[in-house]
Amino acid sequence: MLHCIARMLDPLLRLLWPPPSGRHRPLVRPYFVAHERRQADARRQRGRRRALWLAVHGIDIGPRVIHGREVAA
Repeated sequence: MLHCIARMLDPLLRLLWPPPSGRHRPLVRPYFVAHERRQADARRQRGRRRALWLAVHGIDIGPRVIHGREVAA
């Protein structure tokens, strides 16, 4: 009887406790992931605007990669 109870509780306990090897990935809220993605997009946009502003003033800083190909500066 104890074996049957242990077999029924085993999946529940696996959900409650992370595996001992450390491979457990924590759950992340979707709005937090979206916030990080917006921050990364804003950072890239700032970089593009900075490069364009510097190009207007005669300073060429990039981009180093255009359409997946590296270009000379």
